[in-house]
Amino acid sequence: MALKPAAWKTPWAFITAAFLKDANDPAWKDEQATNDWQAFVDKYNRAGSKDDSAAVFGYAAAETLAQVLKQCGNDLSRENVMKQAAALEDYQGSILLLGSKSATGPWNFRPINT
Repeated sequence: MALKPAAWKTPWAFITAAFLKDANDPAWKDEQATNDWQAFVDKYNRAGSKDDSAAVFGYAAAETLAQVLKQCGNDLSRENVMKQAAALEDYQGSILLLGSKSATGPWNFRPINT
């Protein structure tokens, strides 16, 4: 199945479900986030490869958890962790594609908004 233009004036525009950077895409080779990812994989990933999308997703999830814990400050009670997990506002993780931001709320637990 071939891709077809999304609009007459912008044939290069398309819709995707991707929200993570591709670790092997040369477009990101000079970004600090890519260098951090490569260093992380070199240090900790013994069995997989640098282009393992599940590992990239796990890295993004861990970054998001670190943000939640930062928001918690010194109160790491379950109640506060859950409160902060439901209080992400326009969080842009380093491995998320530009424009993909995390935002949650009391009734919105899907953190990725593209």
